[in-house]
This record gives sequence, structure tokens and C-alpha cells, in this order.
Amino acid sequence: MRSTSAITIHRPEELNEQLRRAWHRAMEESPDYANPFLAPEFALGVGRYRKGAHVAVLHEGGEAVGFLPYERNAYGVGRAIGLGLSDCQALVHRPGVTWDTRELLKVCGLSVFEFDHLVEEQQPFGPYVTGTFASPVLDLKPGEDGYPEWLRATYPGLAKTTLKKERRLGRDAGEVRFVYDERDPRVLRTLMRWKSAQYRRTGRMDRFSRPWIVDLVEHLFQVREEHFTGILSVVYAGDRPVAAHFGPRSRSVFAAWFTAYDPEFGYYSPGLMMHLRLAQAAGGDGVTLMDMGRGEKEYKDWLKTRELRVAEGFAVRPHPVAAAHRMWRRPVRGLRNTVLAHPRLREPADRLLKTVGTLRTSGPDRPGTGAR
Repeated sequence: MRSTSAITIHRPEELNEQLRRAWHRAMEESPDYANPFLAPEFALGVGRYRKGAHVAVLHEGGEAVGFLPYERNAYGVGRAIGLGLSDCQALVHRPGVTWDTRELLKVCGLSVFEFDHLVEEQQPFGPYVTGTFASPVLDLKPGEDGYPEWLRATYPGLAKTTLKKERRLGRDAGEVRFVYDERDPRVLRTLMRWKSAQYRRTGRMDRFSRPWIVDLVEHLFQVREEHFTGILSVVYAGDRPVAAHFGPRSRSVFAAWFTAYDPEFGYYSPGLMMHLRLAQAAGGDGVTLMDMGRGEKEYKDWLKTRELRVAEGFAVRPHPVAAAHRMWRRPVRGLRNTVLAHPRLREPADRLLKTVGTLRTSGPDRPGTGAR
């Protein structure tokens, strides 16, 4: 293992072309870092709307060999960039590079660095991990057959039911068609409106009530680069969108991110329909892995071919702010993880959240849903 000799701090937009190429090279040299959330384009996007976004660049012999994107608040509390949105976090580095975590935090001006989707390879952060979790993935194979043939060969258990519902949707609402890379921004806004309503209906925090998240998603929709492309996919019945998904892809990895559908068509299982169509299309587009993100969902169990492990925790150095932050955040995380890990607790919690969501949305829609 080689230790770095210098660390420099930059705003994401300050990274020149040479540093971006070095970052892309580090991604390419390890499959652990092929995820689009680890690309400089994602950090640049977050940096447009988050003043605390920075990148620590690790140097060895005058060459940039590692990159840690993070956010820092006024008190020196740091978090992985896009924490709460990003489904993959890491210090992206060339093979064999290592670092001293406390020294890294000191140079970054951080007393604590919080993460919740850290890739398993990050050994210098190992002492600060408080838990590891399964992150389902789907290994994709290029398919030349049509969708029904691909579906029967790949998911024989789901094929009959899914194709039957698609045929019925076609009879009831118009011919079913799938667009893998839709470029109409109006459909993106429809997706955000559906997702916002779903968050409120199920009692979850409405991400799209936050203008910066809306702006970030609209920005990433426009990014069309080799290592990061924002892909909007849509299932239509006739001319009407019934389900949509937006997520980024790199050269080889597609990150499942925001999926939603028109509740009027819930009977037809449009969300599952979307993921199946997306898996086939992404495989045909050169993607070899779909990362479905940490979290237990029935459709993930149906679709996954294996699981990765991701970690959460708090890297700290001796500082009063670090102690206070851990005392506040760790019990909250522990309670949440306990509920999520036990179905007998998770199901009542879900019912409670849905009841709260129903009460919130029983009247007229509130303003500020994030749709524009």
C-alpha cells in the first residue's frame, strides 16, 4: 500500500480538466468505483446548489491519485456528498493508495465525516463503521431478443403475470410502449410530481419539496458525458405516461434512483413493469450492472442477482463537535436501522407513516411539492 504525500482542497467547479481525467481514471481502474454517484459530474452537480461542497484531492509524487467529495457545514461537520440522495459513496482512488483518516479530516477542516452508503473496499474508514447493509444489484446481460422473449428467459416466474398486465393495460388505456432515454423535460416534472405525492402519501420526507434537489435533478437530466449520463425512462399507454424513472448511468453501472407512477394505474403494477423494461434496455445499452440501492423492497428481492455490502458510520478526530454530533445522530440511526431490520417492527411503522400521510393529503394539495 502506498501512502499519499499531500492533500489539496477544491470546490467541485475548481477541478480542472487534468484533475477530472485523473478522477475518471481512478474510476476506470477499479470496479468498486464504477458507480455514477462516484463520478466528478455528480459532485459538480451537487456543488452548483450546495455551498459546502468540496473535494479533497490526494497526491502522490505530484500526481492526483484519490478524490473525496464531501459537504462541510460551518461547524466542521462533514458528510458524504449528496448524503440522503447518493446510493454510493467512497474516496475514489487508484489501486494501492491508502491514507490516514484523521489526517484527512484535519486537512478537510472536519471534526466528523458521516457516510451511509460507503463501498466495502474503503479500509481506512473501517474503524469508524457502525453497521453494514445489503445493497441489491442486478447483473445485466445484453439481449437481442424482443422484450417478451427476454422477460420469459430472465424472469420466468414474473413473465406470465407481467405480460398479462401489460396486455390488459394496452387494451384499457392504449398501446404500451417504453422509451429508455426520454428527453422531454415535462415528463421529468411529471415524475417529480408523482414522487412528491408518493412521499406525502406514505408519510416520508418529500425530497422534492426542497428546491435544491429539484434543481439538481433537472441539472443532471441535462448531463450527457461518458462517465455520467442522466437517463429518464418512461412507460406510456398510448400517449399518456403511466410510470417513469430517472437515474444516472456510467459506462457500465446504472443507478436506480427515482421511480414513480400514476396511481390511477396502480392495478397494472407499473413500477415493476418499469424496472423490468429498464433492465432489458440498459443491458442492451452496454450497462453490465444495475445498482438498486440499499433498502428492503419486495421488487428488489424479485429482481436482484446478488448483493453488495455498503457501510454507514462516522469517521471522527478528537474534537468536542464530533462527540456531540455522534451523541445526537447515532441513536437516531440505530433506532431507524432496528425498525428496518425487523419486519414485525417495520410493517407497523409503515402503516403508521401511511396513516399520517393520508391525513396530510386528505385536503387540498399543499404548495411547494417541488414540481415546476
